[in-house]
Amino acid sequence: MTDTTGTPGPTDPLLAELLELALEAGRRAGALLRDGRPRDLAVARTKSSPIDVVTEMDLAAEKLITGFLADHRPDDGFLGEEGASSPGTSGVRWVVDPLDGTVNYLYGLPTWAVSIAAELDGETVVGVVEAPMRGETYRAVRGGGASVRAGEGGEWRPLAVRPAPPLDQALVSTGFNYVQTVRSHQAEVAARLIPRLRDIRRSGSAAIDLSDVAAGRLDGYYERGLSPWDLAAGDLIAREAGALTGGRPGQPPSGELAVAASPGVFTPLRTLLEEYGAWHD
Repeated sequence: MTDTTGTPGPTDPLLAELLELALEAGRRAGALLRDGRPRDLAVARTKSSPIDVVTEMDLAAEKLITGFLADHRPDDGFLGEEGASSPGTSGVRWVVDPLDGTVNYLYGLPTWAVSIAAELDGETVVGVVEAPMRGETYRAVRGGGASVRAGEGGEWRPLAVRPAPPLDQALVSTGFNYVQTVRSHQAEVAARLIPRLRDIRRSGSAAIDLSDVAAGRLDGYYERGLSPWDLAAGDLIAREAGALTGGRPGQPPSGELAVAASPGVFTPLRTLLEEYGAWHD
């Protein structure tokens, strides 16, 4: 099977269907967020703390995505950041972050994305990250690699992580929790890491950071406090581009810790995070 640009696509009809639906839902939500942002954008509510916000556009984008997917696959389940939750009966569950990087979006910064993943029997099989202000779409299918295109009519190009540098030459990104006690500890960990790395970046979007690892723009990424919708699509995209991903030693990425990096960076980075107690307050 090939897609419209001639790039090999998934041969499994179900995965092909899920990928096309995720791409179209991401495109529509991205256009809504990009073109429909009001000048007087308001905070609709807060979540974990007064600075962890939800805007009216988060809610509108999730409603668009879940409505579109439910119209095409009414028996699927949903898990969405802004409240969409249903078990479904088909074995497929959509894990949706309609606006990853809400604070960036609220302030008019360009680093935000729509993240849509499809799970089949509990395993992520399709991931799409739509980054409208970059003009880029990232996609991955389990076992089928990851790719990116610039613009809706652009060619899909394969993604691959950078060759791993020594850790002291690695560019690594992270994020900070909105609960003050947690972020204070995260800042202490970052302060200890900085002298051991080339540098640290903080974009404000886990989906973008994971996609940047896949694209070779970062050597690694780690964060504590992520939710399944933050991780699902970007983690698959990073892995299919050749990154190693995980959490605490022997565990998958989770809210305690998520790490993604090129193979030569992953283990030494996670070892330092373990030494510095990155998952403790």
